[in-house]
Amino acid sequence: MHNRALQFMVFLISVFALPACMGITPVKAWEKDTLGHKHMQIGGNPSIKKINEHVYTSKEASSGGGGIGGGGCGCN
Repeated sequence: MHNRALQFMVFLISVFALPACMGITPVKAWEKDTLGHKHMQIGGNPSIKKINEHVYTSKEASSGGGGIGGGGCGCN
């Protein structure tokens, strides 16, 4: 009985989620300017990123390691 209930819930979610995805429209050429600003990029605002890196460096007493590679302590 539990498996059927789970299948039914997945079905209901799919039925309601599919129409929401159908309404997605491509970005127009004049809208790309707004999306191209530095504060809209994945990395965020460069000024805020620099401040956050400074605070992290001050708290951790180390520098670097803010990327994907690890924390700079060798525990990748």
